[in-house]
Amino acid sequence: MRSIRVETSAATILLTEAPETKIKDRQTGEIATDAVSGEPLMTLGVVYIEDGESSLVKVTVPQSGVSEGLALGAPVALPGLVARPWESMFNGQQRHGIAFRAAAVTPAAFPAQVGA
Repeated sequence: MRSIRVETSAATILLTEAPETKIKDRQTGEIATDAVSGEPLMTLGVVYIEDGESSLVKVTVPQSGVSEGLALGAPVALPGLVARPWESMFNGQQRHGIAFRAAAVTPAAFPAQVGA
């Protein structure tokens, strides 16, 4: 399926869950890796705030893209953020959603307040 670039310049993104190793198969404990590079993948949780609305989002990043100095509740940047729709069949049930992936997660600053 097609990836859709997510424009983040007008958003505030706050880290809500620290990066942790992404597991491909919970039964075997197999770690998820990038299909091209073979690098281990990490997942993290963020709250994405834009235009007065917020969403909790899980994002996947390569292990090498996780920066030092990340703090829960602090603003982060997600360069190269893309959304990819997905569908699958699980136990006879059709499932679907949107997977988010970024090239990295780095510390960021709170945006300047307009009129402050």
